[in-house]
Amino acid sequence: LDLSGSMGGRSILPARSVIADALARLRPEDRLDVIRFDDRYDALFGAMRPATPDNLAAARAYVESTEARGGTEMMAPLMAALSTTAPPGRLRQVVFLTDGAVDNETALLAAIEAHLGNTRLFTVGIGSAPNSWFMTEAARVGRGSFTYIGRLDEVGARMGELFARLERPAMTDIAA
Repeated sequence: LDLSGSMGGRSILPARSVIADALARLRPEDRLDVIRFDDRYDALFGAMRPATPDNLAAARAYVESTEARGGTEMMAPLMAALSTTAPPGRLRQVVFLTDGAVDNETALLAAIEAHLGNTRLFTVGIGSAPNSWFMTEAARVGRGSFTYIGRLDEVGARMGELFARLERPAMTDIAA
């Protein structure tokens, strides 16, 4: 979750709503962590945790306590999100929510490609002018999709579409 200064004002509201919607859809067998970033980053748990009622409540409180501030440094939080692999038989999906206001797109894309492993990366652009080129390319390299949310009243519909894809991956571990 991007908390940089460019996410301030009206962008932080739909961002919080997106995360709240995602948390509400998690099942007990799912696992979660929340990483928030600006010019530095921190993680709620620092590792994936089961989606228990207590962990979900902690995640909701963590997200609600967010305030936009600082610059945008995406490399470290992206690497933290991609640093672990899914347990055998599980598909790891990372949802990266930002307005995409960065200037090192090429380095970020190379890092995603190098560290993605078996993870799928889905990007969500928030606000009036996300860096759609970067967000689209990051999702393509990450074998995911890009979702754009320009207005708060679009959060439910746009995220419902994304969550439907996340909840029902078409195929995994295909071999020929």
